[in-house]
Amino acid sequence: MRTLSLGYSPCPNDTFIFYALVHGKIDTGGLVFKEVLLDVETLNKMALRAELDITKISYHAFVYLREDYCLLRSGSALGRSCGPLLVSKDDYALKDLKGKSMAIPGRLTTANLLFQLFAFESGIRLSSPVEMPFHKIMDSVAKGDVDTGLIIHEGRFTYPLYDLKKIVDLGEWWEDKTGLPLPLGGILAKRNLGEDLIKKVDSFIRKSIEYSLNHEEEPKVYIKQHSQELEEKVIEQHINLYVNDFSLDICEEGLLAVRELFKMAEMRGIIKESRNDILCVT
Repeated sequence: MRTLSLGYSPCPNDTFIFYALVHGKIDTGGLVFKEVLLDVETLNKMALRAELDITKISYHAFVYLREDYCLLRSGSALGRSCGPLLVSKDDYALKDLKGKSMAIPGRLTTANLLFQLFAFESGIRLSSPVEMPFHKIMDSVAKGDVDTGLIIHEGRFTYPLYDLKKIVDLGEWWEDKTGLPLPLGGILAKRNLGEDLIKKVDSFIRKSIEYSLNHEEEPKVYIKQHSQELEEKVIEQHINLYVNDFSLDICEEGLLAVRELFKMAEMRGIIKESRNDILCVT
């Protein structure tokens, strides 16, 4: 029996995806998965230190991980109308943002990379970003601790409860510019696990997703144990938005979207070019 460490976030889409895998609901051929539930920016940093065998990451972070990790076909968070939002307490126009402070959910998050791309194109210059856990951003903006905030996850559904206003939808900007689904996060495996084992893990993740899709009520207790938001309607919206066909298989359109994200960042000098392909699971 072999144990692999498995990192993912406490967000409803991730706990929904991995419920069956970590609760013995599917046959894993003797493989045991030790769950590590942490926010995605913490997982990004752990992956930089190669601490986890399998892990959820932001696609921004994957830029720096391609030497040690490969992307699995299953488990990704991609889609349409699911992007990060820039919000504020005041009704700012883009021209009003110069010098304003902004909270971000981590420097390695895809939200931060998307904003950098958007700012490059729009000529926006904010002050140095303030990093904080994603679930604290809306409250900080509402209290006036920061002028604006980049919100992700269930914040997309709950920011009006904080009397915040949307300045820009970065997912909408991405889709208008590229016509592609927005790549937010993916599941990586250490390359040194070997191709055979990586393929098995990939197939198990797909089976875990299929199990939850076929037994939607069963994972709910586990999901609520870890979710920042306990309202069932918000949890359901979250899962419906971020668990989709791309989660089962990223497919060629999804891979094209990831490569386009990297290409745009490389062209603008935000990241360095890498020769490593993003996928080794066929």
